[in-house]
Amino acid sequence: MKDKICKVGIIGTGGRGGGFAYLIGEREDVQITALCDPNHVRMEAFKKKFKLTSKMYKTVDEMLKKEKLDGVIITSPDYCHEANAVAALGKGANVLIDKPLATTVKGCKNIINTAKKAGKIAMMGFNLRHDPTLKRLKKIVDDGILGKVFLIENREFYDGGRTYMARWNRKYALCGGLWIHKGSHDFDVFQWLLGFPKPVKVSSVAGINVFTPENIPFKVEKGTKVGPTCHECAYNKICPDVHMYAEESGWDDKARKVDKYSKDLCIYCSDKDVHDNGIAIVEYDSGARASHMECFVTPISDRLYTLVGDRGQAEVSLHNRSILVRPRWSRETISYQIPESTGGHGGADPGIVGAFIKILKGEGDVTSTLEHGMYSTAVGQAAEISRREERMVYISELTK
Repeated sequence: MKDKICKVGIIGTGGRGGGFAYLIGEREDVQITALCDPNHVRMEAFKKKFKLTSKMYKTVDEMLKKEKLDGVIITSPDYCHEANAVAALGKGANVLIDKPLATTVKGCKNIINTAKKAGKIAMMGFNLRHDPTLKRLKKIVDDGILGKVFLIENREFYDGGRTYMARWNRKYALCGGLWIHKGSHDFDVFQWLLGFPKPVKVSSVAGINVFTPENIPFKVEKGTKVGPTCHECAYNKICPDVHMYAEESGWDDKARKVDKYSKDLCIYCSDKDVHDNGIAIVEYDSGARASHMECFVTPISDRLYTLVGDRGQAEVSLHNRSILVRPRWSRETISYQIPESTGGHGGADPGIVGAFIKILKGEGDVTSTLEHGMYSTAVGQAAEISRREERMVYISELTK
């Protein structure tokens, strides 16, 4: 099947779907033959932007009924993942599901059971596992250079994350909370680096400290309101956080008339119920512990990891593509500088596409499994419960 050209469909023609469409367009062994999105204006703009000849459908059922596809890539908003995955798998399609698998453990289990009954291939889209720097770190861990790793710390600073407060991500009901939408990346990386122990208990604190009406970073004149969107706002010429999409094809007035969705709501005044910063702590059945901090009020974008083992310590910067290893009983240090890679997410996205196409051709195995996706969601869901109920949450409460 080496020379086979795989036919795939994309469910969800937003930014994440566009990233996959761009990468697929660079390959000769795969074609996007179908698109699915309830907003036909956005879908048409997507098709034009990526110069596709794909058929367009408003529902997954219609797409799978009329198209013979080797695989389906699900990049719809998080709250739609469960329904879209169940529909695609139930119709006999192999699927790549962008993280998170679903916004609840119950939803994850539904997808897992459907995949088993259908006997189809299902792969999680954990792009960080394909990041060149983290792949090198994984080899360092697996080679035993650090010994047995028992402690991991990750700090994520994400300047672009402030736009979550402007888009659908701002709503807990639509993304499961940012511990799931964003944290699922990192909770999966923890399990991957540690050799997939089972998470046992989770604690977290999080909240909105900055993106509130009281913290608007300019003087508001009496009688002149802020927002509701950047493109409508009277202050969009002076606001340092302006992010207008009003004229972008697929997100303009024509598209908004279909579903009333704007992705440039004022990040200070929007009706959000997610956090702009927080810390989560996870303990595993192996005895290992991990902490994850995420902050969206920052001028930088980087993930900074520290791993401690009984034979050494590693310090990592994804932005700088650097790893520093400190052997436990030595003053020496070992430095790794990872070459820069092309492609989305620091060169990780091409790895996801390549892995999925290999699986469709029968040339590779699924390494990012649905069970991995479930446990990543479980930690995120537990962190959301912990934050909101102010208590420690046991994973068994969600998986039983």
